[in-house]
Amino acid sequence: MHNSEHIYAFEKLKVWEEVRILIKSIYLLTRIYPDDERFGLVSQMRRAIISVSSNLAEGTSGTSSKDQAHFYQLSYSSLMEVLSQLIVSKDLQYIGDFEYNEARSKIESVSYLLNQIRKSTFSKLSQPSKPI
Repeated sequence: MHNSEHIYAFEKLKVWEEVRILIKSIYLLTRIYPDDERFGLVSQMRRAIISVSSNLAEGTSGTSSKDQAHFYQLSYSSLMEVLSQLIVSKDLQYIGDFEYNEARSKIESVSYLLNQIRKSTFSKLSQPSKPI
């Protein structure tokens, strides 16, 4: 990263860094899927994993805790979509146990971090507003 570049809030999140690693992993993994899945499962998985990162970025730009909570929830939902698609991929034997376990482990790590940021944001929502 160039020294003169501005660092945005989402770039400082550990969870965003972990999602970037997961994105690369999902993209590499789906390269081995059958050609007839290119517009099916491969496309769905790739869109969903990109959505995790995009919603994290949007969440940090939200002006209110409510906006942030909404985008973090969307990010988590997309992550669960990827997990579901990963399970289906294993069921269809597009991936083996090793690939499945590796990807699932990364998803669980991201899930944990996402839950931490979601809990933090939701706790801000439940705090009474301070008088002006």
